[in-house]
Amino acid sequence: PVKLCYENLNGSCVKTSYSPAPRVMLYLVFGSGAVLAVFGNLLVMISILHFKQLHSPANFLIASLACADFLVGVTVMPFSTVRSVESCWYFGEIYCTFHSCFDECFCYASILHLCFISVDRFIAVTDPLMYPTKFTASVSGVCIAFSWLLSISYSFSLLCSGANETGLEKLVSALSCVGGCQLAMNSKWVFVNFVLFFIPTFVMIIVYSKIFLIAKQQARKMESLSNKTETSSDSYKDRVAKRERKAARTLGIAVIAFLISWLPYFIDTVIDAFLGFITPTYIYEILVWFAYYNSAMNPLIYAFFYPWFRKAIKLIITGKVLRENSSTINLFSD
Repeated sequence: PVKLCYENLNGSCVKTSYSPAPRVMLYLVFGSGAVLAVFGNLLVMISILHFKQLHSPANFLIASLACADFLVGVTVMPFSTVRSVESCWYFGEIYCTFHSCFDECFCYASILHLCFISVDRFIAVTDPLMYPTKFTASVSGVCIAFSWLLSISYSFSLLCSGANETGLEKLVSALSCVGGCQLAMNSKWVFVNFVLFFIPTFVMIIVYSKIFLIAKQQARKMESLSNKTETSSDSYKDRVAKRERKAARTLGIAVIAFLISWLPYFIDTVIDAFLGFITPTYIYEILVWFAYYNSAMNPLIYAFFYPWFRKAIKLIITGKVLRENSSTINLFSD
């Protein structure tokens, strides 16, 4: 017999459920992603906000990026887990709209933060000594405010107004059933979405390419200087430049991870909109979860590359952050 999302309701969506073993497996895979996104990003935010040594304009941007990823783990991933495994939406029509809004909003917030972080790294690597005067706390605050305001206002005004469904009314009514939550996006808005994704992506690729070229030049320069006698100001400048390059490399990896996660999804939405929504549901689910998993990835990247983050995690987990004056602990080994 055909299973329905709501057995006693007319117009209920058809339920395609998995057998017990794959079902448990999927809940574990998707659920662990959500848990990692929530707790990993929570650790990043607590570390940066608690330890005074980490209070820098660049780190505030990273904390705000972690906030976007944390919110994906709280407001999007748990509900998508149930939808993906049960193939039904049990959380009401209103939250279906909000779920789609959060999804869009936090994705754009992430990419705008990453774009500003790349510009910050560019300034730090090209002019390490003047950098503190150029990228100040107020500049960082403006970048954070802009990222959030643009993402929230764009996503909510588009999806709550229903502009994304204009011209797709027949398709929407044909597909709508009780227990479904699918976002329909007409080709015009799909294109706008792609442009909003592509412009910051393009900026990041250009900026990081320049950063790595400059880093190479600086490394060569340092090698030639090490053969000669260097002054103390030279060695200080080299140390600062080396530290900034290392930070740029780590954040470059975070950007690559973001692009690998989100690019297939955005390319698919463009193809889909212009070819009449031909993507099979399971392919779409895979692409969506690939994108969601990006929210869990950044804390792992920081933990792998930043010794200070590993030290901060240890202090938080062991409860040492609750001690008096714990915010002044030195997290840097050098």
